[in-house]
Amino acid sequence: MVEKTITINNELGLHARPAALFVQACGKYKSDIYIEKGDNKVNAKSIMGIMALGVYQGEEIKIIASGYDEEDALKGITEFLENLK
Repeated sequence: MVEKTITINNELGLHARPAALFVQACGKYKSDIYIEKGDNKVNAKSIMGIMALGVYQGEEIKIIASGYDEEDALKGITEFLENLK
């Protein structure tokens, strides 16, 4: 299992279209991927879970990946979030 905390810089946070793109990016990996915000933890491959978290610009989330390609997943998802506009 690998994890990383990242600050969301996208002005829309992870809502609507950015959330859909994020879930799509996570779906490329075989590992289990979760997002944690505060006391809430959701499956990163679930659009409803991501939307329910209510992640806004400037907030920190923890990305947790566990499985076959966990290192690649963490790296790819981190890059995706850092480049999300």
